[in-house]
This record gives sequence, C-alpha cells and structure tokens, in this order.
Amino acid sequence: MSNGNDRTPVLQNEDWWACFIGWLILLLALWGVLPHTPKIGTWTSLSAAFPKGWSTLGTSILLCISMGVLTLIGGVFMKFDLKRYVPGFLILFALTFISMVISKQAFIKKWGISYVLFALAFGLIISNIFKVPKILKAAGQTEFFIKIGLVCMGATIMFSVVLKAGAFGVAQAVLVATPVWFGTYWICRKFKVSEKFSSIIATANAICGVSASIAAGGAVQGDPKEVSYMVAWVLVCAVVLILVMPPIAGWLDLPTNWGGAWVGGVIDNTGAVIAAGEIIRDKAGNPSKAAVNAAAMVKMAQNVMIGLVAFLMALWATMSLDRKEGVEKPGLMEVWYRFPKFVIGFMVASLFVSFIIEPTMGKKAAKAVAKASKSYRSWFFALCFVAIGLETDFKELVSVGGGRPAIAYWLSQTANAFWTLLISWILWSGTFVTPPILPD
Repeated sequence: MSNGNDRTPVLQNEDWWACFIGWLILLLALWGVLPHTPKIGTWTSLSAAFPKGWSTLGTSILLCISMGVLTLIGGVFMKFDLKRYVPGFLILFALTFISMVISKQAFIKKWGISYVLFALAFGLIISNIFKVPKILKAAGQTEFFIKIGLVCMGATIMFSVVLKAGAFGVAQAVLVATPVWFGTYWICRKFKVSEKFSSIIATANAICGVSASIAAGGAVQGDPKEVSYMVAWVLVCAVVLILVMPPIAGWLDLPTNWGGAWVGGVIDNTGAVIAAGEIIRDKAGNPSKAAVNAAAMVKMAQNVMIGLVAFLMALWATMSLDRKEGVEKPGLMEVWYRFPKFVIGFMVASLFVSFIIEPTMGKKAAKAVAKASKSYRSWFFALCFVAIGLETDFKELVSVGGGRPAIAYWLSQTANAFWTLLISWILWSGTFVTPPILPD
C-alpha cells in the first residue's frame, strides 16, 4: 500500500484518498445529508448511555455503513483485500463503539480518560494476548483512518477562532514549539536515536502529538512502526499528564487561565488537553471555563502549525537528511513528492470553512459543519487507535531501540513541562503583560 508520499498515481494514493473522503464528509455536512453519529450519554448504568434508546443502534449501524462504504471506495482503488476488509471493518467498528461507550462512564469521563485509550487497549489486548485474525489485519488501515480524521479535523479549525485567540496563544505556540523541537531532537540524538525517529519524536512533543507524529513520519518517510510507537507513547503520556498536571497547577496556586495555558502547551492530545483543563478548579472549587478556554486556545494555535512544520521537514529531509544517507542530490520536486498530501486536505478544509462557508453562510453554518466533521474525526481516530493496538507488541513498545527512544521522549516531555511553565508564566501570569480576560 502506498504511503502517500511518493509518485504513486493519485487514484492509488492513500493520502489523496484521505483528502477526497474528508472533503466529501465536509460537503455532505454542508448539504445536511451526512449521517449522524450516535448520541452516547454520560452514564452510571448502561441504560443512561443511550438516551435515544434503540434509535442509537440504528444510527450506529448507519454510521458503520457510511464509514465502511467511504473507506471501501478508496480501498478498491488501493487494492485492499476486500473479502477480509469488510468483515474486519465490522469488528473494528464494534470495538470502536464499545470504546466510545466506556469513555462516557461518569467516573471515567470526570477524569478525562479518552475513548482513544480504550480503543488502543482493545487492540493491544488482542495483539499481545491472542493472535490477530487475518480479517483484522486487512481492516487495520491505521494511517488511512487517521489521515481521513485529520482532514476532517481541518474543518474544525476556523481562522476566526484562531485570530480571536489573539497573540497570546500564537506567541506561546511559537515560543514553546521551537525550542522544544530542537531540544527534544538534541536529547534523542544524544541517546543515539536515528535522525528520522528523532525528528518524529521532536515533532510529536513540540506540536500536537498524534497528528504531528503522522505528518512528520510522512514528511521524512519514517518507519511506520516507529510512528505507531510514538502515537502509543503520546496516548500513555497524555493519561499520566491528565492525572498529574491539574493537581500541580492547584498546588502552585496558578491562576486558572495560566494553568489552562500550561496544560495546553504540554499535553500532546487535543482531547486530553480539554479534559485536563476541565479538571482545573477556580478558587471556589468550581470547574474553570477560563482554564478550558486558555488550554484550547494554545492547543489550537499549535495545531495550525502542522502544515508549516510538515513542509519544513519535507524540505529538510529532501535537501539534507537523505544526502547524508548517501542518496543522490534530489530535485525540488522531491519535496512535493514527500510532502504529506493529507496535510493539504487539512488546510483546504480549514480554509474552506473559514473563508467560504463562514463569510457566505454565517457562523452558525460554519459551526454546524465543524461539529459534524469533529464527530467523524473522533470515530476515524478511534478506528485508527484500535488498529494501532493490533499492530503493536507491548514488549517492543518499551524496548524498541534498547529503550533509548522511550527514555529520550519522557525526558524531553519533562523538560517541555518546565519550559512551558516558564513561557506561560511570562504570558499568562500578568507579571509582565496583561493576558486576555477569559470568563471563569
């Protein structure tokens, strides 16, 4: 299967199919004919999980058919093993649905433990305790699923919201991401991690975790196994940071917007960032809306950097890295071949919603499209994480590269936490500049 970053014809190219499917989802949402995702409620007893009763089952079946057909169309051109893909996809979807339901359990939701962790856990259990069936191997199109989800994610990032976030979110994103990238890369190289793997780890740590890992892996043509390991580490780290960072913010007595900006800059997963922001409390002990807004503001500014970083990494890999590895000097067109095309899909979706839908149809229509795209993004991400678990050997996860990459990542993430605390203090504490006033 094509990795999407070579000279593969467009109709056989995974990245382009991710774009086509993501854009089609956006258009169907705009026309109001996109099948809904099931409404799963917060629950303590399972009956509360399905507030719409048996109609939830019907909605879920329709969603399964819709996602299955969309991916199957691309699979025909990319020559999937269709006889195994179809039954395997049904099982993957069932595991995804169960993951979504579990994540809505009241206690689990309160602590912000995302559906992605349960999806990953299901895959890991199957792959590490049992033998992965051939139908699941055929259906586990990890990168295809996440690339579609990332194109959908583009529709959720409206430039009007980013501009509203103002200079503070953007300033923190730049002041954190740049030194963290180079610092992480330096630490990884000191641990004798390869240049390509070091760049993937650095991008995941500095930008936004899962999304950045996939983009970086495509740009430098990294080992897919290493990208999968990086994604797994990001998810595990996110859970640890959800449990650790909000209590530390409270212990340090950080103002809520400063605490939110801190977790937003450190945690490498958008859902986990929001969850951590929701755990932060104001002085009265109530959940802080200011913390959530600040966290989301900073993380969104980092997400916007994906396209630029992917381009720069493709340029670096083409003009410098591969030449060190003895490859003949490439032409500038090689940058285009290497550039992850799904990043184009991401940017086009964002620009379309920001500069066509919102100005011509209004904010309400733009938000509706963004909401629908976000729902599909979540379901494609969940499918991807089940697939990642299916192809991940837990022993290899902690021992790959003699354990050096894992140690380098965790050391870098620790340094990131301290550096981001410093930058967020400068920008959000009110000591040096007056930060934006966010309602609590």
